Order: sequence, then structure tokens, then C-alpha cells
Amino acid sequence: MEGNQKCLKQEGMKMREGGNTEERFYTRRDMMRLAGTGLASLLLTSCRQATPAPTATQETSAPPSSAPAPSPTVPGVAIQTSPTVVPTTQATLTAVEFFGFNPDNYDGRLMPSETLQQMVEAAKAKRPPKNGDRYVFGFANLARDINFCLLVEQSIKKNTDLAGIELIIADNQASGPVALQVADSFIQRNVDFVIEFQTDVNFGPQIWQKFKNADIPVVAIDIPLGDAVFFGANNPYAGFLAGAYLAQAAIALWGQDRMKDVYAVVGELPQSGVVPKMRTDGEKAGILAVLKDLPKEQLLTIDTKNVREVSYTEMANLLGRIPAGAPILVTAINDGSTIGMLQAVKAAGRYNDLLAVGMNADELDTMMAEERMIGSVGFFPERYGNYLIPLALMMLAGYSVPPGVLIQHPMVTPANICEFYPQYQCTKRKPDFVFTFPEQEYRLFVEQLRKDPNLKDYQALLK
Repeated sequence: MEGNQKCLKQEGMKMREGGNTEERFYTRRDMMRLAGTGLASLLLTSCRQATPAPTATQETSAPPSSAPAPSPTVPGVAIQTSPTVVPTTQATLTAVEFFGFNPDNYDGRLMPSETLQQMVEAAKAKRPPKNGDRYVFGFANLARDINFCLLVEQSIKKNTDLAGIELIIADNQASGPVALQVADSFIQRNVDFVIEFQTDVNFGPQIWQKFKNADIPVVAIDIPLGDAVFFGANNPYAGFLAGAYLAQAAIALWGQDRMKDVYAVVGELPQSGVVPKMRTDGEKAGILAVLKDLPKEQLLTIDTKNVREVSYTEMANLLGRIPAGAPILVTAINDGSTIGMLQAVKAAGRYNDLLAVGMNADELDTMMAEERMIGSVGFFPERYGNYLIPLALMMLAGYSVPPGVLIQHPMVTPANICEFYPQYQCTKRKPDFVFTFPEQEYRLFVEQLRKDPNLKDYQALLK
């Protein structure tokens, strides 16, 4: 993982804990003494010092809209037409009764402090805190040196501060074994709720079973975790949107006649399992929905490992298989991987042959600086906490919630970025075209996913 450093090589480290953001310093001697204990894994939260969030993702950004989508034919942007998840269980209390928060149809705005505190009191009446008068939540972040993850963390922290909830933050370091240690430490700390963000699908069942045995409710971000409530991307749609937009842009830039020469490269992340795979499969399906005659040998993949440097190296190695002068289309599991691939093409002197579309829209400075990065699918990580904390409190209050809560994804482009992030100026950039979302082809793709036996437990995430 980018920037990964071993804790014990540092002279000391801090543990951030609590609504007062209390920090306590631990020396190397302390770490050696605590080795093997639950507390030691909590200290991983400071192994890699987080960098300040860029202005691209301030709270001023527009939320993912929950209103009915407009026509899917709009200049340079696509809005999901039916992204919500239908609960598979009968709700004992309707979602709209929980202080205005409905997980099936929420616009992502930050709740007022008063409302969040009312949610807390309702939750306490059903499930009192284990540690006195105040709830203690654990957040196991995927990796605190990844911008997307840092933005998610900051959003959760903002919401817990407003709600008066103590928050313990730990760093999974994109490692299954570390995530397992962090789970043990949360259980030892006797937390009331866990928000889990970990990438290794092989460790998910063990982590889930530990929390289940300890009777700790869990929401899992982006990667499924046993029977925990899932929150995150509508992966099939987000991927399909990226692929279709990229392919239509290629036609607009180079013309239909050149499409027979196109090579498309998708940066995957196999280690995260079948649900994120729906995103990269969606990218391939979206490309093929537009470039229907693209030969299969011209649709290539790499394993990004979710690391920009790995994406760069793998793409650089792959370029030898792509003829000189051929148009190159690039997209990936996230912005960081897409940018690594873009940089490899640029370093090889083939930048003018390239078009790239990112995923997550959390590297907006780079998108605006790179002429050939024409857009990124919006995820709004700076607003994840606006969903996650009300959702957690709703669960603690005894409400039935959907098995999967999915965000909505617009395409963020230089032409419309100011609509989502006002600190940026909207800028027209070639290719200038009107994008049409291939709705029929998308529905066929979703139906194919529904028939996949590997996805039988994730039907609620197929929308």
C-alpha cells in the first residue's frame, strides 16, 4: 500500500480517541510492551500521518441526489435512474420516522447537531451504551494514507462530534491480518458499534464472526462483511457509467472509423472479491455496450493492488502489447489506480493516444490538470459519514434497515465540476459531446449478474 510503514520503526505514535480528539503519545518501548494486546492494534491509527484533505472535497460539495433522475441524455453527465435498494425484510418502523433519515432515499446532507443528538437519545432508549452515558463507536479505516479513506474518516468524525459520540479510529493498513487485530481491539474496548472498511475478502468472515459473537452491530463500507449491513457504491452502475462514458468520448474524439484500433485497459482489484469486481466488470461492459465490435484481445486488464505505483508499473509493462498510435482507453477501480495508469502512458510518450476516466472523483486536482483525464464517477467520500452515523443510530434504535444502502453516482467532468464542487471553475474540454447512458444494455448487464452463482448472496446490491 502507498506510503505503508511499519509502526515499530517509528520513535513513537499517537492514538486518536474520543469526541474530544484526545491524543496520547506512545513510545517504542510502550509499543513493545503492548505487543500482542488489543490496544496495540488500535495504535496503528497513527502509523502513517494523514495529510490535510484537499480543497476538492470540502463539505461544500453537492450531495448525491436522491431526487428522480432527469433524462439520461445530458451534456457530459449521467445520473443514475434507479439506484435505490429495496429492503428484503419488513420494517417494524418505517425509515422516514427516524428523524428525517431514510436510508433508501437520503440526499447526503449533514444532519444538524440537534437532530443527531435526538437520534442518539432514541438509540439509547433501545440499546443503552456499554461504557457509561456515552456511545463509543469504532471506525476501522481501510488505509489512512489514501485520500478517499481519509475523507471518509473526516466525515465520520465530523458526525460523531456533532452527535456526542466517542470515536476510536484504527488503521487496517489495507491488510487482512491487521484488520483482524483491529477487530479484536474493538471487542476488547467493548465498543457499541463498528464501521468496518477493510479490503481483504478472505478475512471478512472471521472479522464478522468476531463482532457477531461479541454482539456488536456493524456496517461495512464498500467490501461486504458477512451479514453486516453494506454501505457504499452501486458498483455495477458506477463501473458501467465509466466505461460507457469513456467509449462515447473516444468516438467523439477520434471518430467511429478509429474504434477498430482501440485498446481498452481496466485496472482491477481481485483481492477485494466479487462485489468490487462488479465495478470493474461494469467498466468492461460499459465499454462493450458502446464499442460492440471491439475484439476481446483489445480489452485488457491489470491487477492494480489498489496502489498507484503498482498500477503505473503494470500499465507500463502492458504498453508493449499495444501497437504504436492505437487509441488507448483507461479506467480502473479508483482514481489513484487510474492516475497511475495514465502516468505510465504519459511517460511512454503516448499521451495524445490516451483517454482516461476515473472512479471516486477524489483526485479532482489531477483531473483538472490532466487534459486526457476527462471525468471521474462521483462517490462523495466527504459525505459518507452523513449516511453512516444516522444509519448506525437507526440500527441501535431498533429500526429495520435495508441489507444494502447504495449511494448515487453522477459523472463529474471538467464541464460540470462546479455544480458539485463550487471551488472549481467549470471548463469545457475536448471531446465536447452529449453523453447518452445505454440503459437497455445496462439492464441486460445487471440481469447477467443476477444469474451469476457467485453473486447469489448480493442480489440487494444489483440495481
